[in-house]
Amino acid sequence: MKFGKVDNPEQIDFTLPKTHKDTLTLLNNFKATKKPSIYVGCAKWNRADLKGFYPRGTKDELAYYAKQFNSIELNATFYRNFPAEQFEKWRLKTPENFKFFPKLGQEISHWKRLNGVEDVVNSYLYNFSNLQQKLGTIFLQLHANFGPKNFEKLQNFVESWPKETPLAVEVRHKDWFADAAITEDFCQLLEENNIANVLVDTAGRRDMMHMRLTNNEAFVRYVGANHPTDYNRLENWIHKLKEWIDAGLQNVHFFIHQNIEKESPLLATHFIKKLNSEFNLDLTLPNNSDSSLQSNQIDLF
Repeated sequence: MKFGKVDNPEQIDFTLPKTHKDTLTLLNNFKATKKPSIYVGCAKWNRADLKGFYPRGTKDELAYYAKQFNSIELNATFYRNFPAEQFEKWRLKTPENFKFFPKLGQEISHWKRLNGVEDVVNSYLYNFSNLQQKLGTIFLQLHANFGPKNFEKLQNFVESWPKETPLAVEVRHKDWFADAAITEDFCQLLEENNIANVLVDTAGRRDMMHMRLTNNEAFVRYVGANHPTDYNRLENWIHKLKEWIDAGLQNVHFFIHQNIEKESPLLATHFIKKLNSEFNLDLTLPNNSDSSLQSNQIDLF
């Protein structure tokens, strides 16, 4: 993911902001758990992006990936509305505990900008439904120029979304975060409709670290910079998630990107180790033993 990329990440203050007070108020309505539901994954599974991750001779990339991770942030659906049969094939070749978190298509968010999208949304939802129990939270990523002046469009979309289907929303226009009143209206809209407020941790857009959850789900899109600071940043997230889980958070969906995606499995493995240790979990540790991946790590770090 190139969004928020900077040339000198070592100059960025990656300190995680304090938790928004309304997040703690919200989470205090839920009972704290010692065994939260945590899904961690990458954004893609294809060999070209995760170069060096797959053992030589791997014929089915998804089948292998799904044995290493328990989820995928499915960005491919942003570019194409895959047919129902394709989702069924993906469901059948992945383990029972695996989940897909697909992105709604750019036709909805970028081309039509939420105008007159009922039919195409229904088409996506039908196709996604073929994942059955393996369908995680669907997410909507709005264009960076979709600002608060379009609030009514977003409100109509959110209020018409089927309540039984989990949704997360990511806004990128800076005006959503610059004015406290606008931010509050946006967050209240999501909270009233039980929709997750996506957090994006990327170097060049620290304003998107709003730390405002709007339901019992932390949907985090983490963007590393292919820099040693990536690992320290992830360890800071362990502390933040512990704070939220102690307060009542039960669902964590954490997806790891990098400017150069091939290192994402290494970062994810580091993060999963820390999660297992901190929360006494037994999430599978990905196999990153392929020599080419390890040599890439040496080159980049």
